[in-house]
Amino acid sequence: MKRNHTYYLRLFLSLLLCLSVEGVRAQQASDQLAFRPLFNGKNLDGWVDVNTSPETWKVKKGTLICSGKPIGVMRTDRQYENFILEIEWKHMEAGGNSGVFVWSEGTQFGDDPLTKAIEVQMLELEWATQNNQTDAYVHGELFPTMGMKAIPDNPRGTRSKSLEKRCKGKGEWNKYVVVCVDGTVKLSVNGKFVNGLRGSERKKGYICLEAEGAEIHFRNIRIMELPAGVTSPEQTAPLVD
Repeated sequence: MKRNHTYYLRLFLSLLLCLSVEGVRAQQASDQLAFRPLFNGKNLDGWVDVNTSPETWKVKKGTLICSGKPIGVMRTDRQYENFILEIEWKHMEAGGNSGVFVWSEGTQFGDDPLTKAIEVQMLELEWATQNNQTDAYVHGELFPTMGMKAIPDNPRGTRSKSLEKRCKGKGEWNKYVVVCVDGTVKLSVNGKFVNGLRGSERKKGYICLEAEGAEIHFRNIRIMELPAGVTSPEQTAPLVD
């Protein structure tokens, strides 16, 4: 059957439209599951100082420098539920102590300068010997703070200890990948998953960085938000004004 040029033009335009729609959908899907910076490398936009000081947090050449003093936290300006967090850090002092809190209340807990959350610990290698602890204590522990509840994968009391020692010492960069989904936290230290916990009573909240007495540097902090789950109001941290 003979077809005129108009028929083929319409067919071509229909195919082009379909391809364009599919391209938009693919781009939207890609955008939804893409990493974005949580720290822009220039300033503290997107972060709120909870109880430290203007001198505690500085930005220099793409690095977030925390003096460690006074002890306290800085939080994200909004809450997160399911996500993958990537963060690089290095201690500048032997025995330094710090960490990142997930699903946090974003406020200090009573008289304690820290926050109710799940802590992903960042200790310098000499902390253990300086505090008469075994060296197994150092490497990427996960634990609930301030009475929060969760179940450790590798119990050391209420804490979960890493199965392998992969952290580097002062002056060297470490990379954490923290996967937080539906009350479960999994931690990769320098390229390998070595720790986890589950059954967190809180499944949505703020992300906080910790100042705890020693200088620590952070860089390349980025987050991929994942689809939401079935999270009740009781499993969500209160909103902070």
